[in-house]
Amino acid sequence: MKAQGTYTVKKWDENTYEQISPDMKMTRASVEYSLSGEIEGRASVEYLMFYRHFDLKDQHNSSASYAGLIRFSGVVAGKQGSFVMKDDGTFEGGSAVSALRICEGSGTGTLAGITGTALYRAGQEGLHFELDYKLP
Repeated sequence: MKAQGTYTVKKWDENTYEQISPDMKMTRASVEYSLSGEIEGRASVEYLMFYRHFDLKDQHNSSASYAGLIRFSGVVAGKQGSFVMKDDGTFEGGSAVSALRICEGSGTGTLAGITGTALYRAGQEGLHFELDYKLP
């Protein structure tokens, strides 16, 4: 089954924990998203990010790789609960692209037993989220 939606950034708190060179660094970010559409709810994320190139004047010119754990809480196809996803993504040319996998055994409520994958894209075309999942 598939569910699609859009999302908005509600909170982005990012801090450098290692400055490798003037334009290369590692950061930690606590982020919250709000999702709407066929998947609706809140997602909280902890990211670890590596910037191969960081442009202080225009952050959209930066290049980064990131990993995170996302906890989604809300409704998918009328079923309410939560689940956790592993996030592996890149930021390049002003766009973020992530591949996600639902962590086995993380589903709660009527989403218990959920499995699957997801992706999200953030760029000039907007913020899109797609979930490909199975429920028992």
